[in-house]
Amino acid sequence: MKFVPHKRAASWVCTALLGLSVLSSCQNDLLNVKPVTQLDAGVAFDTPSRVLAQVNGLYSYVKVGGLLGGRYQIYGDIRANDFINRTSNGVTGLSVWNHTLAETSANDVVSVWGNAYAAINQVNIFLAGLDANASKLAASPFPSDYATTVTNYRGEARLLRALCYYSMLQLYARPYIDGNGTRPGLPLRLAAETGLGNNDLARSTVAQVYDQIIQDLNFAEQSLPLRYSAAQGSIAVSTLNVTRAHRNTAIALKTRVYLTMGRYSDVITEANKLVPTAAPYAAASGVPNALNSSIVSVFTAPQETSESILSFPFTAQDPPGTQNQLAYYYLPTALGGNGEYGLNTSTNATTGGIVGNSAWLSTDARRTNFVVAASSTSSERFLAKYPTGSPYTDKAPVIRYSEVMLSLAEALARTTNSVDTRALALLNAVRMRSNPAIAATSTTPAIPSPMFVTTDFASATDFINAILLERRIEFLGEGIRNIDIMRLNATIPAKGTVSAITPSNPAYVWPIPSTELSVNNLMTRN
Repeated sequence: MKFVPHKRAASWVCTALLGLSVLSSCQNDLLNVKPVTQLDAGVAFDTPSRVLAQVNGLYSYVKVGGLLGGRYQIYGDIRANDFINRTSNGVTGLSVWNHTLAETSANDVVSVWGNAYAAINQVNIFLAGLDANASKLAASPFPSDYATTVTNYRGEARLLRALCYYSMLQLYARPYIDGNGTRPGLPLRLAAETGLGNNDLARSTVAQVYDQIIQDLNFAEQSLPLRYSAAQGSIAVSTLNVTRAHRNTAIALKTRVYLTMGRYSDVITEANKLVPTAAPYAAASGVPNALNSSIVSVFTAPQETSESILSFPFTAQDPPGTQNQLAYYYLPTALGGNGEYGLNTSTNATTGGIVGNSAWLSTDARRTNFVVAASSTSSERFLAKYPTGSPYTDKAPVIRYSEVMLSLAEALARTTNSVDTRALALLNAVRMRSNPAIAATSTTPAIPSPMFVTTDFASATDFINAILLERRIEFLGEGIRNIDIMRLNATIPAKGTVSAITPSNPAYVWPIPSTELSVNNLMTRN
């Protein structure tokens, strides 16, 4: 595989990145992540601290601002109709919002692909290093029980690889439902590349890539620790259980993957490991992940409630990078952001956003706390879910417990083709969490009850639509919207002056970047 050398950070192994022939000046996170510390590969596995540093380096690659440290989540929302572009800034997703991406679009098409494969290759290099240094890891200075730690690290690495491949599928490949996974997917690179060559690799099918994702996540579930019980230097246990993968992380991600594939029985199987049959909703083992009583607390610093199953952290010394930060995009300038995207307040049935949807109650805590105006006289509305201005240290969310609950509710409704009572209870738990002040028996026409009952739905389809609407409200600004649209092969709605994108439109999936096409002779275009 062809490489372009980059200054590295946090990997502790002096190896080369996957080929990235073009990177925007605003996508330089891999050049500047701190601390910049390199070790020759020959000594990278000499001590436990060096091996741990490599594991931390894997997270640094995945949480880079141009990938899951911000931009990926942003792209997952601005493709749809809940946000309006305000700045016409080509660097901050204008072409994503407009659906005018090209193979040479450096800030998004090229950058996400390059960052994801760079992370995947670091995982492959690390796993190969563990194999090559097995005898070294079994002797001093490594403790006698270090084999368990190595197994844990393998689980973390494979989970991160699965997360990268899954994330890429949602942008660069057709939905699983389109052809039952037979459409072209991604080059499935599983070998460590540390030099030039091995560029040519054909695309595996969508199903084959998902098969690998499931294999990695199944391995991770069996290999990851149940929880972290000891601090890592200055990093507290509470932080580790949110920012490092554990067993529940693998299970939760499997519920998302299976839901995306339409394998609803498998969603139920996995979700049942975390979600009890009745309230209170909390995992029975491992990290006590649970539905937090306050959605506001979930996004209040340090954003480490038990609801956050996996989030990527940042500090002033390790920020997501220029023009990648969630708050920079969504907060108005008056509150410390740059107001790149405001909320779509239109109530038009065709081009309106979720803020203009009357089904989102005016008293809902998610509306009263996360939807803000730039000033008392402004009619514009912005998302304040990420409240921290410069240096933008809000954690980048990956998956929360409430998503597992709503995925389970949808899977139950679809497998039973009914207004399933357990699914209804799960939906109500998430919805009522943000509407506790309104009595369930309210008869005031202007304030409908947030507590659903079976008679509210004329059919299973109506019930499923209510679950999908709740997901749209609950995960606004967390990058889930594009996943939910594409997994159903639904039309991406129109917004403002931008037309809807039907599944048959070439713009429905992103183009394969020119950087890959130029070096991989077996690569095909979308």
